[in-house]
Amino acid sequence: MADRRIAPLLTAGITAAASLSALTPATAFAVDGAPAAEAPLRPYTKQQQLAWQRCDANSPAAFECATVKVPLDYGNPGGKKLELAISRLKASSTKERRGVLLLNPGGPGAPGLRLPVDPGMKFSAEVKRQYDIIGFDLRGAGQSSPVSCGLTADEQNINYPYKAETFAKDVERARTVAEKCRAAAGDKLPHLTTRNSARDMDAIRAALGEEKISFLGASYGTYLGAVYLQLFPQRADRFVLDSANDPTRIYRGTFQDMAKADEQAFTRWTEWTARHHATYGLGGTPAEVRKTFWDLMAQANRKPILFEGRKLTGDGIRADNGTFFHVRKAAERIAALKKAAEGKNPAPSGTPGQTRNDQAQEPGGNGDGSDNDDNYASIAWSVMCADTGTWPRDPERYRRDAIRDKARYPLYGDFAAAIRPCAFWKRGSEPQTRIDNKAGALIVQNEWDSQTPLFAAQAMHRALRGSRMLTVEGGEGHGVLGIDPASCADKNATAYLITGKLPTEDLTCRA
Repeated sequence: MADRRIAPLLTAGITAAASLSALTPATAFAVDGAPAAEAPLRPYTKQQQLAWQRCDANSPAAFECATVKVPLDYGNPGGKKLELAISRLKASSTKERRGVLLLNPGGPGAPGLRLPVDPGMKFSAEVKRQYDIIGFDLRGAGQSSPVSCGLTADEQNINYPYKAETFAKDVERARTVAEKCRAAAGDKLPHLTTRNSARDMDAIRAALGEEKISFLGASYGTYLGAVYLQLFPQRADRFVLDSANDPTRIYRGTFQDMAKADEQAFTRWTEWTARHHATYGLGGTPAEVRKTFWDLMAQANRKPILFEGRKLTGDGIRADNGTFFHVRKAAERIAALKKAAEGKNPAPSGTPGQTRNDQAQEPGGNGDGSDNDDNYASIAWSVMCADTGTWPRDPERYRRDAIRDKARYPLYGDFAAAIRPCAFWKRGSEPQTRIDNKAGALIVQNEWDSQTPLFAAQAMHRALRGSRMLTVEGGEGHGVLGIDPASCADKNATAYLITGKLPTEDLTCRA
């Protein structure tokens, strides 16, 4: 899922000897994981001459960009082509250089081209010596033959509560998004899949003349990495997966897993907040804290609370499914909301006369209903809808599930089960990839992650049977690496990239 920030990664410095191996000329990448016929793919595997040039005048001179051509349909490599935007920072040591490290920040569709020079990407000196750091935009995203469906900000909004009186409007909105995307990019949509993006990664490998690639992916990027490991295990070197999806729950189940995790986090929050009643005044027992919160939600639905320049309904507050994974921040926020509702401590109202309902927006949405750059939302729906055929087609199924899940998971259940454009999307070009292999990888995961819960990462670990998992006990939020340069997680991830040695067993670090 969308990683709303690009987590700074791998800042820890670890001194370790490089495990070097000579690289042989690149071999042809595959259509389905098996070696492909050379002739149809030769324009992509053997004949690409990358024209590297400085990415832009505002970036370091060493930051270079180029374009890699790939087929829109790998089953018809002589047909239409796409252009992938890639970037690199060369390894600082020719002698110690091992190969290339590809990066993906999540999404699907979050921009990845500038990751090598993103201020948050603080790689250790050892990693920089050994690897060319490679960024790229996913097919259809950013500068890689971008897709735009012409969606308004309202159509990019992902979070709508279930209400019987608005359900017909929600269905029509989802249908409109699917129809707009089909009209704008119908020939591309069946091929905007994770399976093809994994093949694109292998095309990048071939164009760079590498025998293998290493990879660091976050959030959705963990699924992309897992699909690559399934299709091309022999070409995978060192893979680090930060905050992992459950590959068996892509993607409707991913949303619904968020709702389940929200309830777990909310229970933990009520217990923590009750212990700090003297500070926050929200209740001396978990039951009292829970009642305070839900009374506040009911009050906000009757009369929206003016807070931080916005009028917040209870449904609008519920739309932020990450609130309760940070217990202290959540207690501070709910206490401030309670005071604002009581008129005791009203927050600044922002620009006079300009307030809006607090409905979470997909990246690109500006909240005012106007048209804007919708590429992120367009490619996100394109990938999520085309990757799998498990989206229900009957709108009434979504209604029933939303009612059921709201009762089961009151915080976010109806949002998670809501109808999506995928209900009206044409099928992708291939079945979903089943992840089941013994390829090596390091999975790092916070215990309290709002987007990819711990139980989802554990499912990824079971599917990648050669992986090791590092769990940050007490870790809060989405994204592990780079938060603390000296952390146990950062040190282990960096050591693996440098030495290639996975831990001998699963690890637990303390936050």
